[in-house]
Amino acid sequence: MAVSLYQIAIDVHDARRQAEFWTRVLDWKVLYEDDEEIVIGAGEHALPGIVFLSVPESKTVKNRLHLDLSPDDQDAEVERILGLGARRVDVGQGEDVTWVVLADPEGNEFCVLRPKKSLVD
Repeated sequence: MAVSLYQIAIDVHDARRQAEFWTRVLDWKVLYEDDEEIVIGAGEHALPGIVFLSVPESKTVKNRLHLDLSPDDQDAEVERILGLGARRVDVGQGEDVTWVVLADPEGNEFCVLRPKKSLVD
C-alpha cells in the first residue's frame, strides 16, 4: 500500500490570522477556506499542505509536534519571520545550538535551522 503525507493539521484559535502568517512565512497561498478550516500550500497539487482548524481553546503547553524550516540564510530568515509577527522562545534548547526556536502568533513553536540539503546533514 502506498501512502504519502497529505497535510499537517494544526488546531488554532484564529485560523485566518494563522493562515496569513504562514502563507507569508512559506510564500504559499490559501487553497481552501470555510468557517472551520483554512488550507494553505505551495500549490493545489504540491503536497503536503497545512490545514488550520478553528477550535475554541487556546494553546496551553509546549507543542508535541513542530515544524522545522531550512532557509538559505538563517539569520536573515529569522529576522524576516520576526518581522512577520513571530517571537523568540526558550523551550530549553540551550545557547549552543544550530537552530533558532520561534513561536507563531498563537505561540506554536517552530525552528529555523541552519541551511540543509538533505534529511541527514
